Amino acid sequence: MKVLFVRSLCVSLWLGCLGFAISAHAEKPLPQMTAPKPLMQAKQVVPNVYYVEGVSEMGSSANQNFISNAGFVVTPAGVVVIDALGSPELARRLLAEITKVTNKPIHTVVLTHYHADHIYGLQVFKDVGARIVAHGAAREYLTSDTARLRLDISRQELWPWVDEKTRLVPADEWLITSKMFVVGGVRFDIQPVGPSHTAEDLVVYLPKQKVLFAGDLVFRNRIPFVGQADSRHWIEAMENLLQFDTRWVVPGHGPISNDPKGDMTLTRDYLIYLREVMGRAARDMEPFESAYDATDWSKFDKMPLFKSANRMNAYNTYLLMEHEAK
Repeated sequence: MKVLFVRSLCVSLWLGCLGFAISAHAEKPLPQMTAPKPLMQAKQVVPNVYYVEGVSEMGSSANQNFISNAGFVVTPAGVVVIDALGSPELARRLLAEITKVTNKPIHTVVLTHYHADHIYGLQVFKDVGARIVAHGAAREYLTSDTARLRLDISRQELWPWVDEKTRLVPADEWLITSKMFVVGGVRFDIQPVGPSHTAEDLVVYLPKQKVLFAGDLVFRNRIPFVGQADSRHWIEAMENLLQFDTRWVVPGHGPISNDPKGDMTLTRDYLIYLREVMGRAARDMEPFESAYDATDWSKFDKMPLFKSANRMNAYNTYLLMEHEAK
């Protein structure tokens, strides 16, 4: 119940902080058709394992909402995709990248979580016959007013890439516990790690290849988006991920990491710092604005999107720490 409260509250704050128009009748922005579309190129991690990297920006019509990463693994029985990107057009472009590598069909899509920038391309994969796997904690969110409102707003802010034809797609299999499955001789270990960044977080680990698709538990070369997180459990989950025998980490945002310990520790340390400084302010009943202005952000303020996201992260953490103290 606490997770759902925090999720709904923080999503609402997130929309407000980004200045989204919530009227379903608001005038649609003109599509930025003249802007060059962001480059998408499949990069090989190890043989038969690939990812595409989104841009380090806030989602917009200009970038087609290509702000997150996705991965795919080619097996003799078909392709397993991890996350579906943030618009149907991006999913079609990802399919095109996959066909440059293999003519195998899409077998399964595993969703690390149900945030818009990871799922709005899902219908494209469903239409080509993919089986969708996600954590069961997303089912209630998928039918919530929060999800509906987010899609309505995205149809305006991300138009024409997200429009009235864009739909929310449920999973074919909802997981509650960890699962190991094999496709074409390749082993995939799916581990629930929520509630962390979201209630429904999953990571996908390839033990033979030592590759971890970490979803939004790991942000690299940019400030994380913390809005609806259970940051205490997120920190605990990061400690568990540090125990994996991992050579490569594909984060939810940012370039691939060949230093799993260093990059996961940076995300963890940012969360710890937010909880320390905002928790102290909440306990002392210090107003948020004065607490924020008095905080030393020098360890993080050179990271991309600091100005866009850090104040929002801090405020939502301040509210979360107030809620935890009750």
